[in-house]
Amino acid sequence: MVTTIGVVGPSDLVTSTSRIVKGLRGVEVVPLRYRRETDTPKVMAEAPGSVDAWLFTGVVPYQIAAAQDLLDRPAAHVEYTGATLMRALVQLLREGRDVTSLSIDVLDEAEVRETFDEVGLPTRGVRVLPYRPGLSLDDILAFHHEARATVAITCLRSAYEKLRTEQTTLRLAPSVHSVRSAVNSLLLVHDALRSDDAQIALGLVEISPDAESALRREAGSLGGSVIRYDDKRWLVIATRGPLEQATAAFTELGMLTRLKEQFGPVRIGFGIGGSGTETEALARRALGRAKTAGRTAAVVSLRNDIDLVLVGGAAPRAQQRSKLQLLAQRAGLSKATLERLQELVHSTEEDGLTTRSVADHLGIQPRTARRVLNRLERAGLADATGTQLGTGSGRPLVVYRVHL
Repeated sequence: MVTTIGVVGPSDLVTSTSRIVKGLRGVEVVPLRYRRETDTPKVMAEAPGSVDAWLFTGVVPYQIAAAQDLLDRPAAHVEYTGATLMRALVQLLREGRDVTSLSIDVLDEAEVRETFDEVGLPTRGVRVLPYRPGLSLDDILAFHHEARATVAITCLRSAYEKLRTEQTTLRLAPSVHSVRSAVNSLLLVHDALRSDDAQIALGLVEISPDAESALRREAGSLGGSVIRYDDKRWLVIATRGPLEQATAAFTELGMLTRLKEQFGPVRIGFGIGGSGTETEALARRALGRAKTAGRTAAVVSLRNDIDLVLVGGAAPRAQQRSKLQLLAQRAGLSKATLERLQELVHSTEEDGLTTRSVADHLGIQPRTARRVLNRLERAGLADATGTQLGTGSGRPLVVYRVHL
């Protein structure tokens, strides 16, 4: 099966990157060129629907897209440290340039110094400006001016056009190795998601016996079919991809309200697992959770004890719960708790959260904070990203990236 990749970046880098990507088997390319980095959302909006994944020629357009929630499919950006940076250093050495006095923008400082260490170059005279959200062209130009380095290395064409008239400037361009590495990682993610989309989803539905024809119509909108499960329940057979899309990433289920309006109380439990037996067991668990959620309710149960409560998407707008309320119900926490956690996330976004920071902010015991973070992780709202040494002699604290 062919995977279509939309390559996003400035015209020249899109051309060179697309040429490399086209050489890979099973891949088609859609070039998405912009004149300025800020045009990234515009060119993505104009991309054809056939694009399966996004490949950005650098971290800046990738971060711009991420900040505007445009990464609606697998996405990756080409890394400029490693092979790309090494190639630039070799070029400067061949030209007889001084590589001990450099100013480098956008790249991660630790990775830059690691690259220099690998080739035995000193880093004392190397200044690095890492990328951060909101970093502007003026910020980048001011950094290079203040650094007063012999050579400026930039990742942005707009910065290069300005700097090259003032000092020796080199613009980084993706190396063949870096592009292939990014594409291979992207294809692995895409293939994994495609495999997930094909997972069987089973839904157990408790509803009036008169609802059979209506239920079959609704199941068709999910890409599924309906058969009788027992005297009281129907079985909806679908796949994860269409179900996830039809439920807005497992948040709302329009058929829930429509069926209730016609036939009274309805409960639906969807299960998605790794085997038929597990999927059926999860569907029964989901139906059981739906019964505790109300006379009309729907739940999707996944592995690792994740139960997602869906709301009726056809309800009047004034009656619909906010996204934060949905996430709170998904995690089994109160909306007020998530609002407090949002405050903490915004104030410590780069560092991540630990049981200690959560406990201090919410005024709770560390063991309670640990349960809060575990609930967020099981609900898919947090990821463990590393550890942090505590101030005492205890074990390191787990650092979580929380998505609210």
